[in-house]
Amino acid sequence: MLKHNGAGKRQSEAVSGWLLISPTFLYAGLLLAAPLVAVLFYSLTLKDVGGFSLDNFWEVWTKPIYQKLMGRSLNVSLSVTAVTVLLAYPVAYFVSFHVHPSKKSLWLFLITIPFWTSYLIRVFLWKVILGYNGVINSGLMSIGLIDAPLQAINYNVQAMVLTLAHAYAPFAILPIFVSLEKIDRSLLEAGRDLGENKFLTFWRVTLPLSMPGVIAAVLIVFIPTVGDYVTPDLIGGGKLPMIADMIEVMMLKQNDRHMGSAIAVTAMVIVAIVSLIFLFLNKQFLRGTK
Repeated sequence: MLKHNGAGKRQSEAVSGWLLISPTFLYAGLLLAAPLVAVLFYSLTLKDVGGFSLDNFWEVWTKPIYQKLMGRSLNVSLSVTAVTVLLAYPVAYFVSFHVHPSKKSLWLFLITIPFWTSYLIRVFLWKVILGYNGVINSGLMSIGLIDAPLQAINYNVQAMVLTLAHAYAPFAILPIFVSLEKIDRSLLEAGRDLGENKFLTFWRVTLPLSMPGVIAAVLIVFIPTVGDYVTPDLIGGGKLPMIADMIEVMMLKQNDRHMGSAIAVTAMVIVAIVSLIFLFLNKQFLRGTK
C-alpha cells in the first residue's frame, strides 16, 4: 500500500511538473522549432516545381559565389571571435582579480553601457568614425599628418572586424568574468606555495578553470557574427557582402524562399560543426593541462 502511494505521488509530481513547463515548452516550440521546420521544408523543395529534392543544397555547395560568401563570413566571424575574446579576457581578469568586491558591480555596469543604444546606432557610429570624411580622417588632416583622407580604414574586412569586436565585447567579457569569479582563490595560493610563478599559475590553474567561460564567449560571439548583415552594409559599404546578405536577397528581393532556406540551413550546419570543433579543442586543452 505504501509503495502504491509512493508511486502515485511521484506520478502526480511528474504530471504537475509537465503542466508547469508545458506553457514555456509550447511557447519555445512555436517561436523556435516551427520556424526551423519551415526553413528546412522550404530548403528541401523546389521553387515553382514542388516535390522534395536536394538540388537547392547541391547548388549551394557547388556554386562558387556561395562558397566565397560562406568563406568570407567564416573568416570575418573567426577573426572577430579571436580579437574579441583576446581583448575581453584581460578586462574580465582585471575586474575579477584586481577590482575591490564593492566596486565590481560598478565596473560591470560600465561594461554594459554599450547596450544602452541599439546595435544599429553603434555600427553607424563606427561608420562615422572610420568614414572617408569621418572623425579619424578629419582629425589627422586637421593636425597635418595626412593630406588626403585614408581609404584603408573603411570599407574593408578590418573595419568590419573592429566594429563587430566592439559590438560583441560585453558578450565576451561577462561569461569570462563569471567563470573567473568561480575559481577558488586558495588554489592559486597553493600553486604559488608550491613554487610556481604567476605565469605558470595562470597557465596551469586559472586558464583551465576559466575555459568554460572562454568557450561560452567564443560561441556567443562566433554564432551571431556569421549571420550578421548590418555591418557589411554599413561598414563594408555593400562591397563585402556576407552569407546573410545573400539570404536576405534570396528571401526578400528575389522571393526565392527555397534557395534562401537552403543557404540558411547550410550556414547553420557549418556553424554547428565549427562550434563542435571549439568544444572538442577545449576538451583536449583541459586534458593536456592536467
